[in-house]
Amino acid sequence: MKVTGIGGGIGASRLWRVLAPVVDDLTLVVNTGEDLWHYGLRVCPDIDTTLYALSDRQDLERGWGLRGETFRVMDEVRGLGDPVWFNLGDRDLATHLLRTGWLREGVGLAEATARLAVSMGVAARVLPMTEQEVTTTVVTEDRRHLHYEEYLVREACAPRITEVAYAGAGIATPAPGVLSAIADADVVVVAPSNPVASIDPILAIPGVREALARRRADVIAVSPIVAGVPITNAGEQRRADSRAALLRLQGDEPVPSAVAARYADICSRFALDPSDDIHRAAVASAGIEPIVAPLLFHLGASPTGLVTALLRTTTPA
Repeated sequence: MKVTGIGGGIGASRLWRVLAPVVDDLTLVVNTGEDLWHYGLRVCPDIDTTLYALSDRQDLERGWGLRGETFRVMDEVRGLGDPVWFNLGDRDLATHLLRTGWLREGVGLAEATARLAVSMGVAARVLPMTEQEVTTTVVTEDRRHLHYEEYLVREACAPRITEVAYAGAGIATPAPGVLSAIADADVVVVAPSNPVASIDPILAIPGVREALARRRADVIAVSPIVAGVPITNAGEQRRADSRAALLRLQGDEPVPSAVAARYADICSRFALDPSDDIHRAAVASAGIEPIVAPLLFHLGASPTGLVTALLRTTTPA
């Protein structure tokens, strides 16, 4: 079976870890709107989170970076007087050094990502949404223009925001293989990622939303919101705060049914956790089939029900 996943970030990586062992042909189209140049290096947070998760090297407690990482280089940078706000681990730096060198040599981001995947032993095909630079930015109430990572990490989502934009998306093109991965898949899965920060940048690339709409009958989205999910660290709290702020900015409440309605033109099924069964009718009223299955498998729930639902096709595979 051919499965294509759409998304980025920690929520997506948790799902890909579950799907990868049971899907022979898995392609992942990853958000690059959060990519940034940092200390002269090209950093791709969502791509790296995906690669680290699928190579079983991800720090599962933090959700980002490598397990057992050290930060001696960043400590040295602080000692030289720079107020480090975005940590790059010592081993993580190897990824950014190689990628940046290849990009400066003229290698495309898709090829650079493929090389990293091979070297890390990742069997899935990992594709950036585009090879052009697209940057997710927010405007704060005091008119500051911030890169999304600045808002999320440095500012800890504290400022009120008035705008969100995806600079460069309108003139970008899908990376090689993205549209065919959507067209040729038996099932397309929209990950439980931040709808505004991680999914919308992908949908903003010309041709991607239209490609998904054509496959709507075979697209299932997974809710990024679960009622009562325990917040175990500051990072989880920031991600929840960001998701809520961005959804409300666009007139939506941070509830599963609102997310489903956002995807009504591109998906026919929507998975939500049993704790959110109250939203089942609202999802159905948006013209989407609600699928109820445990979603908190990273906290011990069995992924069997969700995986079964995700791999159910509307036509024979």
